[in-house]
Amino acid sequence: MTVLQLRLVVEAEDYEEAVAFYRDVLGLPEQAAFQGEGDARVAILEAGRATLEIANPAQKALIDEVEVGRQVSPRLRVAFEVTDAETTTAALTGAGARLVAPPTVTPWRSRNARLDAPAGLQITLFEELESLAERSARPGFGTGERA
Repeated sequence: MTVLQLRLVVEAEDYEEAVAFYRDVLGLPEQAAFQGEGDARVAILEAGRATLEIANPAQKALIDEVEVGRQVSPRLRVAFEVTDAETTTAALTGAGARLVAPPTVTPWRSRNARLDAPAGLQITLFEELESLAERSARPGFGTGERA
């Protein structure tokens, strides 16, 4: 069995606001859009490479402490890798996102910002400051794969 795509489906009360925010401001290209009876609408936006990050409660608490300084994460949070966390944070807060925590350099060498965004999502913007190979060489980092 091979998984070909990870798709996160989010219900947005204000569909137009959410599409404008994620497509037009964050810059996620529209792959497809469909409309059905009863004003049913969906936009499928490309978000680059997808990963599924599974964290235990202690790691979730650590991430909140590093990025925000207190526990704020819901059970699910969406993270977007960007090339410039400072500029993207400014653009998204200018488009209506609420800043939870400004861009901060983390111990795992990324610059992360936390925002409350449209469609009820809490998002992290992260800018990698080192390559995966560089980070993997640090103590406490690795793939976690079992032989």
